[in-house]
Amino acid sequence: MSDNGVPMEQIKSAMRATWMAGDFGMVAKTIAAPADGFVSQLPVTSGIRALDVATGTGNVALPLARRGVVVTGLDLVPDLLRQARERAAAEGLQIQFDEGDAEAMPYADASFDLVTTMFGAMFAPRPALVAAELARVLKAGGTLAMGNWNPASFTGKMFRVGAKHVPPPPGIAPPVLWGDPATVTERLFPYFTHIETAIQPIEFHFSDSPAAAVAFFREYFGPTKMAFSRLDAAGQAALQADLEALWAGENVSDDPEHRTLINNEYLLVKATRS
Repeated sequence: MSDNGVPMEQIKSAMRATWMAGDFGMVAKTIAAPADGFVSQLPVTSGIRALDVATGTGNVALPLARRGVVVTGLDLVPDLLRQARERAAAEGLQIQFDEGDAEAMPYADASFDLVTTMFGAMFAPRPALVAAELARVLKAGGTLAMGNWNPASFTGKMFRVGAKHVPPPPGIAPPVLWGDPATVTERLFPYFTHIETAIQPIEFHFSDSPAAAVAFFREYFGPTKMAFSRLDAAGQAALQADLEALWAGENVSDDPEHRTLINNEYLLVKATRS
């Protein structure tokens, strides 16, 4: 049972439905290059065992495997895992993809040398359980690496616009708190040492107008699509207008009528298992 009295399985079921709405694989393509940059900053050597939590369509798992890492990817959503397996097979990469929950992972203690999660585990509803599980499956001295949207980021602003029109369930901490250095340090401190955080730049590129970018997210990004589905016609128009204003206001392209370039950012977190 959650803090707001809603059964946790009901919350998890709603999460699966949200991420299965649209086609996250389309969105994942727009952040595949930054995921490779995320991996390039990690202490990776061939043969180590790594777990990518909330792996989605494999944006982090694939570049890890290309570097000779023995990779397992975990996600709550079967359709995202299907896409991840297809991507790995297309490259001839051997990656184990498992269905499972970041709050109760199906692995023995100290199973991995490296645990990663990029824009993934931050969405699980109980951060204390997530932190404990990330630590449990890591070997002593192993590395945890997280890429989390931070409150000041463009994505954080998008989430705030969505929450203004469709308030999140009470009692669920905003996912972007994982991108706040003080909060993430507090959550990881019981299990980790040498907790380091740093803001990393990431660009959103779309070869069309800001309005077209909003339409893209409305069609393919599950949380945005679900937010629109919960509103009547007037509410949808208001959300559309606010999102288009945000995208247009943040667009730094030299041809803003036909191209969109957003300077986004995320918090890179690296920590050593005690």
